[in-house]
Amino acid sequence: MKYTYYGQSCFLLETEAGKKFLFDPFISPNPLAAHIDTTKIEADYILVSHGHGDHVADLVALAKQTQATVISIPEIAGWLGKQGIEKVHPMNFGKYTFDFGKIRMVWATHSSGLPDGSYGGNPAGFVLELDQHQIYFAGDTGLTLEMKLLAELYKLDYAILPIGGNYTMDVDDAVIAANYVNCDKIIGVHYDTFPVIAIDSETAVESFKRAHKILLLPAIGETISL
Repeated sequence: MKYTYYGQSCFLLETEAGKKFLFDPFISPNPLAAHIDTTKIEADYILVSHGHGDHVADLVALAKQTQATVISIPEIAGWLGKQGIEKVHPMNFGKYTFDFGKIRMVWATHSSGLPDGSYGGNPAGFVLELDQHQIYFAGDTGLTLEMKLLAELYKLDYAILPIGGNYTMDVDDAVIAANYVNCDKIIGVHYDTFPVIAIDSETAVESFKRAHKILLLPAIGETISL
Protein backbone atom coordinates (compact mmCIF):
# COMPACT_ATOMS: atom_id res chain seq x y z
CA MET A 1 0.00 0.00 0.00
CA LYS A 2 1.16 3.54 -0.78
CA TYR A 3 0.67 6.77 1.18
CA THR A 4 1.08 10.16 -0.52
CA TYR A 5 0.98 13.32 1.58
CA TYR A 6 -0.57 16.52 0.17
CA GLY A 7 -0.22 18.75 3.23
CA GLN A 8 -2.34 19.57 6.31
CA SER A 9 -4.58 16.49 6.72
CA CYS A 10 -4.85 15.62 3.04
CA PHE A 11 -3.32 12.36 1.83
CA LEU A 12 -3.94 9.53 -0.61
CA LEU A 13 -3.92 5.81 0.17
CA GLU A 14 -3.50 3.46 -2.78
CA THR A 15 -4.09 -0.26 -2.38
CA GLU A 16 -2.23 -3.07 -4.11
CA ALA A 17 -5.28 -3.46 -6.35
CA GLY A 18 -5.04 0.19 -7.40
CA LYS A 19 -7.98 1.58 -5.41
CA LYS A 20 -7.31 5.19 -4.42
CA PHE A 21 -8.65 6.86 -1.27
CA LEU A 22 -8.23 10.62 -0.86
CA PHE A 23 -8.74 12.19 2.56
CA ASP A 24 -9.75 15.72 3.60
CA PRO A 25 -8.83 17.55 0.36
CA PHE A 26 -7.27 20.90 1.24
CA ILE A 27 -4.49 21.58 -1.25
CA SER A 28 -4.93 24.61 -3.51
CA PRO A 29 -5.26 27.20 -0.67
CA ASN A 30 -2.21 25.79 1.14
CA PRO A 31 0.96 27.70 0.20
CA LEU A 32 3.07 24.77 1.40
CA ALA A 33 1.42 22.61 -1.29
CA ALA A 34 1.76 25.12 -4.13
CA HIS A 35 3.80 22.60 -6.14
CA ILE A 36 0.97 20.02 -6.13
CA ASP A 37 -0.99 19.86 -9.40
CA THR A 38 -4.50 18.99 -8.26
CA THR A 39 -5.62 18.34 -11.85
CA LYS A 40 -3.51 15.17 -11.81
CA ILE A 41 -5.03 13.73 -8.63
CA GLU A 42 -7.10 10.59 -9.10
CA ALA A 43 -9.38 8.97 -6.53
CA ASP A 44 -12.03 6.30 -6.31
CA TYR A 45 -13.22 7.43 -2.88
CA ILE A 46 -12.89 10.67 -0.94
CA LEU A 47 -13.22 10.43 2.85
CA VAL A 48 -14.10 13.57 4.79
CA SER A 49 -13.61 13.81 8.54
CA HIS A 50 -15.48 17.10 9.07
CA GLY A 51 -16.55 20.29 7.34
CA HIS A 52 -13.89 22.88 8.16
CA GLY A 53 -12.36 24.73 5.23
CA ASP A 54 -8.89 23.29 5.81
CA HIS A 55 -10.38 19.85 5.12
CA VAL A 56 -12.91 20.50 2.34
CA ALA A 57 -11.55 23.42 0.32
CA ASP A 58 -10.96 21.25 -2.75
CA LEU A 59 -13.66 18.69 -2.02
CA VAL A 60 -16.28 19.76 -4.55
CA ALA A 61 -13.77 20.37 -7.35
CA LEU A 62 -11.98 17.06 -6.81
CA ALA A 63 -15.21 15.10 -6.40
CA LYS A 64 -16.31 16.42 -9.80
CA GLN A 65 -12.89 15.88 -11.37
CA THR A 66 -12.36 12.33 -10.13
CA GLN A 67 -15.99 11.16 -10.05
CA ALA A 68 -15.09 9.55 -6.73
CA THR A 69 -17.66 8.47 -4.17
CA VAL A 70 -17.51 10.73 -1.12
CA ILE A 71 -17.79 9.04 2.28
CA SER A 72 -18.82 11.43 5.04
CA ILE A 73 -21.23 12.24 7.84
CA PRO A 74 -24.79 12.73 6.45
CA GLU A 75 -24.79 16.50 6.95
CA ILE A 76 -21.75 16.89 4.71
CA ALA A 77 -23.26 14.49 2.19
CA GLY A 78 -26.38 16.66 2.12
CA TRP A 79 -24.31 19.82 1.61
CA LEU A 80 -22.49 18.12 -1.26
CA GLY A 81 -25.82 17.35 -2.90
CA LYS A 82 -26.51 21.08 -3.01
CA GLN A 83 -23.15 21.50 -4.81
CA GLY A 84 -24.20 19.01 -7.49
CA ILE A 85 -22.28 16.03 -6.05
CA GLU A 86 -24.44 12.91 -6.23
CA LYS A 87 -21.93 10.10 -5.63
CA VAL A 88 -21.97 10.06 -1.84
CA HIS A 89 -22.09 7.40 0.84
CA PRO A 90 -23.39 8.93 4.10
CA MET A 91 -22.17 7.27 7.30
CA ASN A 92 -22.36 7.85 11.01
CA PHE A 93 -20.48 6.21 13.85
CA GLY A 94 -20.45 2.56 12.89
CA LYS A 95 -19.01 0.06 10.42
CA TYR A 96 -19.81 -0.75 6.80
CA THR A 97 -18.46 -3.38 4.43
CA PHE A 98 -17.66 -2.05 0.96
CA ASP A 99 -16.48 -4.08 -2.03
CA PHE A 100 -12.86 -3.07 -1.22
CA GLY A 101 -12.92 -3.73 2.54
CA LYS A 102 -14.37 -2.30 5.72
CA ILE A 103 -14.60 1.22 7.10
CA ARG A 104 -15.60 2.20 10.62
CA MET A 105 -16.43 5.82 11.35
CA VAL A 106 -15.20 6.65 14.86
CA TRP A 107 -15.48 9.42 17.41
CA ALA A 108 -13.42 12.62 17.22
CA THR A 109 -13.63 15.46 19.73
CA HIS A 110 -13.65 18.67 17.70
CA SER A 111 -16.19 20.93 15.98
CA SER A 112 -17.58 20.97 12.45
CA GLY A 113 -19.10 23.68 10.29
CA LEU A 114 -19.22 23.99 6.51
CA PRO A 115 -17.80 26.86 4.43
CA ASP A 116 -21.23 28.45 4.01
CA GLY A 117 -21.77 28.46 7.77
CA SER A 118 -24.18 25.53 7.79
CA TYR A 119 -24.02 22.67 10.28
CA GLY A 120 -21.39 20.07 9.41
CA GLY A 121 -22.60 17.26 11.66
CA ASN A 122 -20.28 15.44 14.04
CA PRO A 123 -16.54 15.42 13.40
CA ALA A 124 -15.17 11.92 12.94
CA GLY A 125 -12.23 9.67 12.23
CA PHE A 126 -12.01 6.44 10.27
CA VAL A 127 -10.55 2.97 10.65
CA LEU A 128 -9.96 1.27 7.31
CA GLU A 129 -9.33 -2.41 6.70
CA LEU A 130 -7.55 -2.53 3.34
CA ASP A 131 -5.00 -4.93 1.86
CA GLN A 132 -4.89 -6.78 5.18
CA HIS A 133 -3.84 -3.50 6.82
CA GLN A 134 -5.75 -1.77 9.61
CA ILE A 135 -5.24 1.98 9.44
CA TYR A 136 -6.67 4.63 11.75
CA PHE A 137 -7.10 8.23 10.61
CA ALA A 138 -8.08 10.29 13.64
CA GLY A 139 -9.29 13.37 11.76
CA ASP A 140 -9.13 16.55 13.81
CA THR A 141 -9.38 15.56 17.44
CA GLY A 142 -8.16 16.20 20.89
CA LEU A 143 -7.03 13.36 23.11
CA THR A 144 -10.00 11.25 24.17
CA LEU A 145 -10.49 8.02 26.09
CA GLU A 146 -12.69 6.80 23.21
CA MET A 147 -9.44 5.92 21.45
CA LYS A 148 -8.86 3.06 23.89
CA LEU A 149 -11.74 1.19 22.29
CA LEU A 150 -9.74 0.89 19.08
CA ALA A 151 -7.09 -1.18 20.85
CA GLU A 152 -9.84 -3.66 21.76
CA LEU A 153 -11.30 -3.76 18.25
CA TYR A 154 -8.17 -3.70 16.08
CA LYS A 155 -4.48 -4.44 15.80
CA LEU A 156 -3.61 -1.23 14.02
CA ASP A 157 -0.71 -1.22 11.58
CA TYR A 158 -0.64 2.58 11.30
CA ALA A 159 -2.29 5.51 13.04
CA ILE A 160 -2.51 8.84 11.21
CA LEU A 161 -2.72 11.47 13.95
CA PRO A 162 -2.83 15.27 14.12
CA ILE A 163 0.18 16.64 15.98
CA GLY A 164 0.11 20.43 15.58
CA GLY A 165 -1.72 21.39 18.77
CA ASN A 166 -4.06 24.35 19.33
CA TYR A 167 -6.95 22.93 17.27
CA THR A 168 -6.07 19.26 17.85
CA MET A 169 -3.69 17.07 19.80
CA ASP A 170 -0.10 18.24 20.00
CA VAL A 171 2.89 15.91 19.86
CA ASP A 172 2.73 15.00 23.56
CA ASP A 173 -0.96 14.16 23.38
CA ALA A 174 -0.45 12.21 20.17
CA VAL A 175 2.14 10.02 21.91
CA ILE A 176 -0.49 9.22 24.54
CA ALA A 177 -3.04 8.57 21.79
CA ALA A 178 -0.63 6.15 20.12
CA ASN A 179 -0.47 4.26 23.40
CA TYR A 180 -4.25 4.32 23.76
CA VAL A 181 -4.77 2.78 20.31
CA ASN A 182 -1.77 0.46 20.81
CA CYS A 183 -0.04 1.41 17.56
CA ASP A 184 3.71 1.80 17.10
CA LYS A 185 3.81 3.38 13.62
CA ILE A 186 2.40 6.89 13.48
CA ILE A 187 2.06 9.26 10.54
CA GLY A 188 1.75 12.90 11.55
CA VAL A 189 -0.68 15.33 9.94
CA HIS A 190 -2.24 18.74 10.69
CA TYR A 191 0.98 20.62 11.45
CA ASP A 192 3.09 23.51 10.04
CA THR A 193 0.35 24.85 7.74
CA PHE A 194 -0.24 27.87 9.98
CA PRO A 195 2.09 29.48 12.55
CA VAL A 196 -0.14 28.38 15.43
CA ILE A 197 0.35 24.70 14.53
CA ALA A 198 4.05 24.83 13.66
CA ILE A 199 6.19 22.11 15.24
CA ASP A 200 9.84 21.19 15.64
CA SER A 201 9.96 18.03 13.55
CA GLU A 202 13.16 16.65 15.07
CA THR A 203 11.82 17.08 18.59
CA ALA A 204 8.56 15.43 17.57
CA VAL A 205 10.33 12.40 16.14
CA GLU A 206 12.44 12.10 19.28
CA SER A 207 9.34 12.28 21.49
CA PHE A 208 7.86 9.26 19.74
CA LYS A 209 11.19 7.46 19.78
CA ARG A 210 11.38 7.81 23.56
CA ALA A 211 7.98 6.09 23.69
CA HIS A 212 9.40 3.30 21.48
CA LYS A 213 7.30 4.40 18.53
CA ILE A 214 8.05 5.62 15.02
CA LEU A 215 6.78 8.99 13.79
CA LEU A 216 6.76 9.37 10.01
CA LEU A 217 6.63 12.88 8.54
CA PRO A 218 6.65 12.58 4.73
CA ALA A 219 7.27 15.76 2.78
CA ILE A 220 4.36 17.26 0.89
CA GLY A 221 4.14 15.40 -2.39
CA GLU A 222 6.19 12.45 -1.10
CA THR A 223 4.95 8.88 -1.45
CA ILE A 224 5.94 6.17 1.02
CA SER A 225 5.18 2.47 1.18
CA LEU A 226 3.20 1.13 4.13
